Amino acid sequence: MAATTTSSFLLQAAESAASALPLHAGRRRRIDPDSGRALEILAHAIEYLADEYVHHGGQLKGSDGEVQAMQLLMAANRSIYTACPEIPTLEQRCVNLLRRLWN
Repeated sequence: MAATTTSSFLLQAAESAASALPLHAGRRRRIDPDSGRALEILAHAIEYLADEYVHHGGQLKGSDGEVQAMQLLMAANRSIYTACPEIPTLEQRCVNLLRRLWN
């Protein structure tokens, strides 16, 4: 595993993409300004590396250093995103409201 820091977050590169997926894939997340900035910077870095890779005519190979760099940045991006709290669904908010009213 590799580690890097971005915007005061310690990020561990995921061993597999499946283990890095959020628990509820379709749920929105509450992203604070620091996390948002880190995600923006990472997205630009990934896009830049991908554009340069395609421009130089690279063939996608897992052993290629540029591909590994993109994978590391994408793992960092996923790590930051999944660390942000999920926004409660309407159903969860209604249940919480009813619980507060009855207590």
